[in-house]
Amino acid sequence: MRRLGARLVFAILTLLAIPVDSWCAAKPNIVLVTMDAVRTDRMGFLGAHAGLTPNLDGIAHDSIVFTQAYSQSPLTIASHATILTGTYPQTHRASEFSVPLPAALPYVPELLHQAGYKTAAFVGSIDLDPHAGSVQGYDRGFDVYDAGFHRPQLGASRYQSIARHDEDVVARAIQWIFATKQRPFFVWINLHDSDTTAAAYDQSVATADGAMGKLLTSLREHSINDDTIVLVASAFGQSLGRHGEDAHGMFLYDETIHVPLLLKLPTKQSAAKQVKNRARLIDIAPTLLEQAGIPVPSQMQGQSLARIAQSSSQAEQPGYSRSDFPSQNFGCSAIESWRAGKYLYVRAPRPELYDLSTDPGATHNLAQSSKATLETLASQLQSFDARLGNDSSKSSGAGLTSSEMQKLSSLGYVGLQQSGSGVNAASVGSDPKDAISAANHIIAAVHDLEDGKPEKAIPLLKQVLASQPNAYQAEYAMGEALFQQQHYRDAIPYLHKAIELQPDSAWAHYIMGFTLMKTGDYKTATVHLEIAAGRLPGFATAHLALTEAKTNAK
Repeated sequence: MRRLGARLVFAILTLLAIPVDSWCAAKPNIVLVTMDAVRTDRMGFLGAHAGLTPNLDGIAHDSIVFTQAYSQSPLTIASHATILTGTYPQTHRASEFSVPLPAALPYVPELLHQAGYKTAAFVGSIDLDPHAGSVQGYDRGFDVYDAGFHRPQLGASRYQSIARHDEDVVARAIQWIFATKQRPFFVWINLHDSDTTAAAYDQSVATADGAMGKLLTSLREHSINDDTIVLVASAFGQSLGRHGEDAHGMFLYDETIHVPLLLKLPTKQSAAKQVKNRARLIDIAPTLLEQAGIPVPSQMQGQSLARIAQSSSQAEQPGYSRSDFPSQNFGCSAIESWRAGKYLYVRAPRPELYDLSTDPGATHNLAQSSKATLETLASQLQSFDARLGNDSSKSSGAGLTSSEMQKLSSLGYVGLQQSGSGVNAASVGSDPKDAISAANHIIAAVHDLEDGKPEKAIPLLKQVLASQPNAYQAEYAMGEALFQQQHYRDAIPYLHKAIELQPDSAWAHYIMGFTLMKTGDYKTATVHLEIAAGRLPGFATAHLALTEAKTNAK
């Protein structure tokens, strides 16, 4: 007994002598790489033969590959919110209208940080910049959040203002990884160097793969690779003209929702395993926490990818996706999709049903000929919405307070619209399919604005507004184009209309406030800038402009 007691005391003293960081070192490092607008049919490890992705193909040999992985949103902000919170779009409510991350919502970077991880983010787009974009509060839990973008300006290309090349993003991340002595670490790297035109698209995919190659080589050279989890996913895909859509956001077909997803575990566990069970981006957050030995919060709505990889096909989860983009930006109905078994069901004013086993391109709508199947899937989706506890007819926007609405009404804003209505079982409203041509023109014009070329955007926007007078995105973009050209008085009517259509748009209020300041109307500018600053707590420029407007309004 005396010998046993001595051994116990020695063991306790030994444990107490081990630094806390050594305990943390037992946890795996985590590298999360998200790519924007990368399609599955360009990935060699998913069967493509173009040879665009040798580096991704290489890590796929060491990874679990999920061949049927699906995004919950075809949009940058909403999809990344799902990835990092493990919740559906109706729960996190993230959108381009700058809904702040709810403080009570579990957030992977914060949970990892609390568990002893050193954390950093390196993003390639202003969309993901908490200090200049719409992801307000998404730097929570990060020791370093590398963004530093600014709003588009006349004559400045997107890579001088709103975006960063993939190689630059990865170089910054590599520098941080090897300058950081503390282990374990979590780093999120977002690659955004994609192109919407088919001619340039393949080159942008190859560029992203090249950046990945540099990252993977650095991890191996510094002997970090073996004890590091690497998870690579595309946040959504790109239509490239399929179904009439040039880019992404309006539709929920596989071109934008079926995404690459691979998971490399430490010591290459389950290497080269191909998983055909359906996986979802909502499953990423619980996976990372589980692998780090952190309890998964009950609020997270996904499940571990490791468990999906071990499950039988009978346990396959349906795949849900949603886009409020048509509603918020173009005055159409929002849309939802439901993937169950071999079927894709799209809830829209004109519902769609496809048998993807015989029609993978979703070209033959069975909604009229297979009504029993349609009703079954529609019922499943309706039950899912009910279980989620969210009314699918509600927008993801935060809405204005009654005081803000009254102030705007006093300024002559009439018929203020609440954020666009969603879609229900009856699915009322105009169908996004009817607005896709106009949406393509508007998105092309927005890209011109992002490149500091308002003179190219304005003709496209005028063409759209002639036939789509209630398209928020067109009204706002025209106002911003004229603002860039310093035609401030001409910009005001378009921004006014944009605010009537989407009164909770922080950016419309911000541009309107700045425009009114340029015309000397500081009193009215103050109202708009107060709304903008309230929704953009991390955007210092809005707060400085508000201070200036208040000072000059006295």
